[in-house]
Amino acid sequence: MELNSTNLRNGLDGDPDLQFLLVGGELIKVRSNSWQKNRFYKLQEDCKTLWHESSKVHKKKQTYSIDDIDSIRKGRQSEGLKKHTDTSDEEKCFSIIFKGSKKNLDLMASSAEEADKWINSLEKIISTMHNLDYQQKSEHWIISCMKKVDKNNDNMMSLKEVKDFMRQINVEVDDDYAADLFKKCDTSNSGTLEGSEIKEFYNLLTQREEINVIYEKCAQTEGLMSARDLLNFLLNEQREQVTIEHAQKLIENYEVDAAAKQRKCMTKDGFLMYLQQEESSIFNPAHKKVYQDMSQPLNHYFISSSHNTYLMEDQLKGPSSTEAYIKALMKSCRCVELDCWDGPDGEPVIYHGHTLTSKVLFKDVIRAIKDFAFKKSQYPVILSLENHCTLEQQKTMTRHMTSILGDALLTKPLGDTMPTNFPSPEELKGKFIIKGKRLNKLDAFFSKSNTIVEETVSEEDEAAESKENGQKAKSKKTNMKLAKELSDIVIYCKSVHFNSFEDARDKQAFYEMSSFKETKALQLAETSPSAFIRHNMDKLSRIYPAGSRTDSSNYNPVPLWNVGCQIVALNFQTPSKEMHINQGRFLPNGFCGYILKPEFLRSPLTQFNPNNKTWPNKKIFHVMVISAQQLPKINKDKAKSIVDPLVRIEISGVPADNASKETKYITNNGFNPMWNERFQFTINVPELAMVRFVVEDYDTASYNDLVGQYCLPLTSIQTGYRHVPLLTKRSDVISSAGLFVHLMLIDA
Repeated sequence: MELNSTNLRNGLDGDPDLQFLLVGGELIKVRSNSWQKNRFYKLQEDCKTLWHESSKVHKKKQTYSIDDIDSIRKGRQSEGLKKHTDTSDEEKCFSIIFKGSKKNLDLMASSAEEADKWINSLEKIISTMHNLDYQQKSEHWIISCMKKVDKNNDNMMSLKEVKDFMRQINVEVDDDYAADLFKKCDTSNSGTLEGSEIKEFYNLLTQREEINVIYEKCAQTEGLMSARDLLNFLLNEQREQVTIEHAQKLIENYEVDAAAKQRKCMTKDGFLMYLQQEESSIFNPAHKKVYQDMSQPLNHYFISSSHNTYLMEDQLKGPSSTEAYIKALMKSCRCVELDCWDGPDGEPVIYHGHTLTSKVLFKDVIRAIKDFAFKKSQYPVILSLENHCTLEQQKTMTRHMTSILGDALLTKPLGDTMPTNFPSPEELKGKFIIKGKRLNKLDAFFSKSNTIVEETVSEEDEAAESKENGQKAKSKKTNMKLAKELSDIVIYCKSVHFNSFEDARDKQAFYEMSSFKETKALQLAETSPSAFIRHNMDKLSRIYPAGSRTDSSNYNPVPLWNVGCQIVALNFQTPSKEMHINQGRFLPNGFCGYILKPEFLRSPLTQFNPNNKTWPNKKIFHVMVISAQQLPKINKDKAKSIVDPLVRIEISGVPADNASKETKYITNNGFNPMWNERFQFTINVPELAMVRFVVEDYDTASYNDLVGQYCLPLTSIQTGYRHVPLLTKRSDVISSAGLFVHLMLIDA
C-alpha cells in the first residue's frame, strides 16, 4: 500500500473526465456584478480535493473537499448567478452546492461546451465517491490521513509520523504502544515503514475484534463460513426470512478471496464486507423505495412540512432566499410556506413582515419551486400562502403562479362531481396545491353561477399567526379583501379559523383546514387526544412554531404525529434534535415526503389514545452498543484533541415509550472505541416510536459536543448485527464513520 492517488481512483484511472479535472482549467468565480474573477481550478492528486488559486497573500490556495459537495447545479439556477450574470450566459454557468451552511460556489466557463465538461466530470467523481462501499471509504479516509502526516511526501512513515497519524485518526496511544506497533511492522529494520510494511500496519490497525468473535462463532466449515453457515446466521441472528440461494448470492457478491468463493464459502474479510453493505445496515432496504399504499386520501398521511421556508437563519434579521426553498424541497419537504407582502413596482415579495429579514421576489420563489419541487419526489407540493397583499398584488401573485407552474397547478377539483373526500397522493402526482383563503365553497365549481368578483374574508388566521411569529399584527378580528382570481385556485386546502372540534365536525367541509400554533396544538393533544385524532381522520391540520422562537428553533413534532396531525411544520433551516427526528420520520417510503399514518389513526372505529398509561401487547427493544468506527475529530484545529465518545439511544413516541439511555464514555479513542453495553426499552406503540442514536464527545466542564447522529422509525429497523451510519448536525453523511450494534425486538 503506497500513499498515492492510485489507491483512491477506484477504476477511474485513464478516464478522460478524471484526467480533465486533474489537469484543471480557468473558470470565472462570480460573487457580485463587480466581483467576477478568473481562477484556476483543478482536482488534486488525492482525487477528493478541489483546489483553486487565491490572490490573497495570506491564503495562497483554497480547497474544497469532494465529500462536502452536495450537488452540481447547471445553468443560472443559484440566486447569485441569476442576479449577477446575464441571461445570455445561461449555458456557461453552473454552481457547486455544498452540504450544510457553506455558501454556493458560483462559476462561469468560457463556453457552454466547457461548462458541460466541468459539470459532467465533477458529477462523475462525486458519484464515484458516493458509490464507494464502506471498506473503500474507510481505506480512502485512512490513506488521506497518512498523506497529511507524510510531510516530505516520500511515501514512508517514521515513528513520529505514525504517532501524528494516530492522532489524525482520532486515537491517543502511549509511546510504548506506538513503538511496539511500529517495530512489529518495520520488518526491514530501516526505521521507516514503506510499501508492504504500511499495508501490514493498515491491517493491524483496522482489525475488528468484535467481527472476529462473531465470525468464529458462526464459521463451522473448516474455519470458513459455508453458505449453510451463513444462512444459519441470517436466520438466527439477523432474523431474515431468506433461502440458501440468497446466502450463496451474498458469497458471490461480497467474498474477496477467489479460492473461498470457488468453494462457496465466505472468509472473515468477505463477512466484514457483507456487514458493511447498505443492504445489511440498520435501515431496512425495502423501505428505501416507495412501499406504502399511496392511493388513500391525502389526509391519511404525515406530510413533510416547512415553516417560514424562505428564511436561511433567524426570524428577525436573517436573509430570505430562494435557496432556502430549494434546500427544503431537496429534503423532500412537501409543504412550503410563502409569507406574501406588497413589494415595489407592483411585484409582491416574500419575507418575515415587519422585521429586518431581507426580501425575495414572489415570482423568483415560484420559479425556484417549479424547478426543484419534483426532483426528489413526484408527490404533490402544498404552497401554504400567508397573504398580506393588496388586491392588485394578489392578482399578480395569481398570474405568476398560473403562468410559471402551468398545468402542474391544481385549479379545479379532480373529477366531474363535487368531491366528498381528498384525492390521494398518487392521483395528485406532479401537482401544486394552494393553501389559503377562499371566498366560497368548493361546490361553486359545479354550480351554474360563480360570479363573485371580490369580497372580504376573515383575517383571523393570518393575523394570529403573524402575531405568533413576532410580527406586528392588526386587531385579531379584522377583514381583508381577497381577489377572486387567487380565491379560485384554492381547492383542497381552504384556510378557516378553528373554534372547537365540535364546530369543525358540524360546520366544516373536508377541504376546510385550520392552522394551530404549537402551544394550542400541544394543549389539545394533551387534553383532547381522541377528538384531535377523529378531527384528523376527516380533515387536514397544520401546526406551526410559536412566535417566541425568534431564533428559528423547533418544537417536538412527535406528540402532534401521535394524534394524527399531518402538516407539522418545522424550521428546516435550523439543525436540531427535532429536525433529526423529522428527517428520520420521512426517511422510509422512498424519502418521498409522505408517510401513511398507522391504521389506528385512520380507522373510524379506533379507540386509540396516545396518553394511555398502560398498554397490552408490549414489545421489548434490546440494544447492544458494541463499537464505533472512525469518528471525526471535533476540534480539528488542535492536533492533540481526541474525542471521548459515548453513545446515547433515545426513544420518542407515545409518552409511555419516551426514554433515553447512554453508555459510559471512552477516553481518547474516536477510531475504534468498544463498549459492549446492553440496554432494553419497553415499547408500547412500535408504529409511532422513533429511535435516535447519538454519539457525543464527553466533556467534564461543559456540554458534550455532538459527534454524529442517526434517527429512523422503529418499524424500519433491521434487527441483528447492524452498522449504523452517522450524520452531522445538519444531517449530512459522515463518510466512513458509524456504530456497530446488535438489536432485537421481542414480545414482552
